[in-house]
Parts: sequence; structure tokens; C-alpha cells
Amino acid sequence: MSGGLAALLDDIAAIAKVAAASIDDIGAAAGKASAKAVGVVVDDTAVTPRYVHGFLASRELPIIWRIAKGSLRNKLVFILPVAILLSQFVPWAMTPLLMIGGTYLGFEGAEKVLEALQRKKHGESPREALAELGTPEHEKKMISGAIRTDFILSAEIMAIALAEVASEPLLSRILILAVVGVAITALVYGVAGLIVKLDDIGLALAERKSKGVQGLGRGLVAAMPIVMRVLSVVGIAAMIWVGGHLILVGADTLGLHAPYSLVHHLVEGASTIPAVGGFAGWLVETLCSALVGLLVGFVVVGVVHFIPKRKPRPGHETEKSEAIEESLRLEHPAPDEE
Repeated sequence: MSGGLAALLDDIAAIAKVAAASIDDIGAAAGKASAKAVGVVVDDTAVTPRYVHGFLASRELPIIWRIAKGSLRNKLVFILPVAILLSQFVPWAMTPLLMIGGTYLGFEGAEKVLEALQRKKHGESPREALAELGTPEHEKKMISGAIRTDFILSAEIMAIALAEVASEPLLSRILILAVVGVAITALVYGVAGLIVKLDDIGLALAERKSKGVQGLGRGLVAAMPIVMRVLSVVGIAAMIWVGGHLILVGADTLGLHAPYSLVHHLVEGASTIPAVGGFAGWLVETLCSALVGLLVGFVVVGVVHFIPKRKPRPGHETEKSEAIEESLRLEHPAPDEE
């Protein structure tokens, strides 16, 4: 009896060792796969803060949290099963799907560029801008847009990770992609949440007794509006760049080699520059990808603008005007309401 129990315990210990080794292997593979996707992770982190720019401080973290939940759902519920099935049965379909996603990113980025140019040319009514930012509808719209954009960026992250572990068994691939999805989501939206709350951290530091800490806090508060504006621009540029990169690489994979070969040739030339060759090569590749993404995006914008838009339902404009007035009243109450 005791011998049988000892043998059973030995078997359990052996199974535990195998399981621990498997967990270590999955963790190592997930770390390696995540490292390969770090470029897109940086882009995703840059894109996110622009979606909370202009909202009240009390709404920033709730918005980031809702986007993060949507991102995790994108990765684990939609992208992971589809990526595994496609890689298992129709691996050729991954490339055109990523190219479609890249086209969408180029389209969204081109739209933002056109909107910015139009605002600069015609000006924007502060009254309308204030009212729009104050409405729940605008918050919902921004969150939905962020989750849609995240879907494409997450798809590329997961595709890069999947390519890195393509030789692993099916179950290991699933577990590795799940670990990558959770870890990268936590990293991206943790950093995004920290960025958008740096002004609050600055305010807290400005109230400390130390003069040096107070100066640091005031510096953070003064710098954050500039940082957020820069991140907003970088976020749009990242969408365009990633979209163009997906299109270029996808076209090359499908047999249209000329565009990517030209970019590769330019990158090789820039990489030979002494001292800054690595950075110059990266910059050339980024600019070429951005140019492709912007051109494709403008084409799609032009096509979409030819599609007739649905007429607003009766009373919609009246409701919108009432919402604007109510938002302005809450932001700037009359003296007898204070």
C-alpha cells in the first residue's frame, strides 16, 4: 500500500515538473513573441491617449478602462480564435485580412488629417466644441472609435506573435497568444492611464513641502497640455504608418514585390549613413509606410464621400440643439443656479 502511494506521489511530482516546464516554455515564448510586436505596442500606446484628450479629468480613467476591456475582448474573443483557425486551415487568408485592416487605419488617419486641415482653414466654434465634449454620445463615439482602431492594431500584434510561435503545438499556440494578449493589453492601457493622469500627479507634487518637488509638479502640469497635443498627432501618424506598413508587406507577400523592394532599397541606402544609419533606415521605412497609408487613406476617403449619406431622422437636429444647450448650461451655470 505504501509502495503504491509512493509511486503515485512520484507520478504526480513528475507531472508537476512537466507542467512547470511547460508553463516556463509558454512564458518564454510569450515574452519572445511580445518582443517581436513591440513596435506596434508603442504605436498602440501612442494612439490611445488622443481618445481622452479634451474630456474632464474624472472621465479619463473610466474611458481608458472601457477601451482596455474592449481591447481585451478584441484579442481573446475575436482575434485569437480566428487567428488560430486561419493559421490552422487557411493561413493564406491572414495577409489579405491584415491588408484590409491596414486600409481602414489609413482611411481613419486620412480622415483625421482632413478634419484638422478643415478646422485650421475654417475655424471651429468653441461653443460647439465644448458642447460636443460634454455629451455622453461623444464619449461613446470616441470609445467605439478607439476599440475599432485597437482591433486592427491588436490583430497585427497577434499575427506577429502567432508567426513567431507557428511551430508550437496547437494548445501551446493558444495559451501563448492568450498570455501575449493579456500582457500587452495591461502594458498599453496601464501606460496610457499613467500618461493621462500625469497632470494630476503634477498637482499632487506641487502641494508638497519641498521646493524641488513643487517645481517638478508645476512643470508636469504645464507640460501636459503640450504632451497630449503631441501624442494626439503621434497617434494619428501611428495609425497611418501601421496601415501603410500592413499594405506594403501584404502586397509583397501576395506577389506585388515592386513597392516593398523600392522601400527596402531606400532603407538599405539610408542605413549606410555613418553613426545614424540605424535611425535613418527606420525613419525612411516609417516615412514610406506613412506615405502609402496616407495615399490609400485619401483614396478611400474620396470613395466614401461619394456614397450618399442617410438623411437625419425628423427632430434629430432639435434634439442635438437641446443637448448642446444643456451641456453649456451645466458647464457655465447662470448666477442664480450657482
